[in-house]
Amino acid sequence: MKNSVFFVLVNILLCACGASANAPSEAEVFSSAHTTPNVLMIVIDDLGWSDVGYNQTTDLLETPNIDALAQQSLSFDNAYAGAANCAPSRAVLMSGQYGPRHGVYTVSPSARGNAKARKLIPIKNQRGLKTQVITMGEALKSAGYATGTFGKWHLGADPDKQGFDKNVAGSHQGMTFHYFSPYNLPNIKDGPKGEYLTDRLTTEVINWIKTPKDSPFFAYLPYYTVHTPLQAPEQVIEKYRKKGIKGEDAKYAAMVELMDTNVGRILTMLQAEGLSDDTLVIFTSDNGGYRTTSFPTPIRAGKGSYYEGGLRVPLLISWPGKIKPGLDHTPVINADFYPTLLTLGKAEQPNQALDGVDLTDLLLNQQAINSRDLFWHFPVYLQAHHARTDQGQDPLFRTRPGSAIRSGDWKLIQYFENNEFELYNLANDLAENNNLASQKPNKVAELKAKLKAWQQQTGADIPTELNPEYDADINQKMIDKILAKKTHH
Repeated sequence: MKNSVFFVLVNILLCACGASANAPSEAEVFSSAHTTPNVLMIVIDDLGWSDVGYNQTTDLLETPNIDALAQQSLSFDNAYAGAANCAPSRAVLMSGQYGPRHGVYTVSPSARGNAKARKLIPIKNQRGLKTQVITMGEALKSAGYATGTFGKWHLGADPDKQGFDKNVAGSHQGMTFHYFSPYNLPNIKDGPKGEYLTDRLTTEVINWIKTPKDSPFFAYLPYYTVHTPLQAPEQVIEKYRKKGIKGEDAKYAAMVELMDTNVGRILTMLQAEGLSDDTLVIFTSDNGGYRTTSFPTPIRAGKGSYYEGGLRVPLLISWPGKIKPGLDHTPVINADFYPTLLTLGKAEQPNQALDGVDLTDLLLNQQAINSRDLFWHFPVYLQAHHARTDQGQDPLFRTRPGSAIRSGDWKLIQYFENNEFELYNLANDLAENNNLASQKPNKVAELKAKLKAWQQQTGADIPTELNPEYDADINQKMIDKILAKKTHH
């Protein structure tokens, strides 16, 4: 392949010239002018920040293939999803835009949870990306890429209409109810009875990548796994039971292992087909994991929350010979993928605002990007999933309507119901246990002004209409009742 020839030439030059002053350094080799890469983007559904072996705080889960990929990748330990649950995060990724620009804030409806506990009428949710939004798939297709999506789309009825030549199992549907065939999913033919969906999607993407093409490919692989329902072959579940892992945790561990096995299948195929050196691989999750099987110690909360456990995700980016492996602490967000792939894929900027930043120089040349703030907007309600473990602001909701900003090591969360603020210093309080808002009024004022300016710039809808069904006394009684149960347990 091209990159292999390049390194042979470099070695010949080094041998001929010895250790001359003109010999390229390792950094210069890695930062050479890039060819247009193939792109494989793997997005796992609901995989928690610490649910991968290289980033684990326990030995519950086994991910040897992802751990091996991490050794060959630039790993980001401050990587964020664009939202804390499925559809809005994917909308940010595929549009390159923050939520207020496209209006996908949650999985509809936006008024979730007990009506008597909702003080405000939430902003109505946009279901899927409007067709006028130019997706990452459309942008890369216009640049000559073959485009395929394999798995959960969740942004429209058919990704064929949103920039993808090939679609397997993608639709408006946000989850599968059957990981074993028959799947009862749109846009995929059932396989043999008992076939496992994660295996099948992997086979589909492998076969598509191996099909001869006259152009580079963009393979988007948004697995349905490890989203509920927790289903896996019994023999894999039993492996974890024998390790002493019980109940749903054993099923979750089995799903994670099978996901990892299939990632390994794809990476092995790229190597066997001579495609590894010409393929940029991105591995990440769409949001944090559920706090019933995924406990992302030491960070707080999980899917649906705007604390770190709902937003912080694993992120690996690999391109052998081009991106030097290592660990990077730069705060990045999945909106950054769009402008980065435009540059790497030599695609034109679409006629729409892009909120992410181009990471090309960071990836290829190890040049720090300019410091910038990250933002989230969630003007809707998301009910508690498991009140005793959710670690939300209160036990009735994973999130009440609000916005958030990360600025340097500081994070400010604004809640719209009572215009309350929480301030955390992530450098020394990653668990977000110590709300410093009352102690640091100047920092609150600074970040509040930045957040307000961003809300105005993006046209963020902020709910202000009071909900006539709301009952403050009932709301507090429900909170007190759950807290009493938690104390008892």
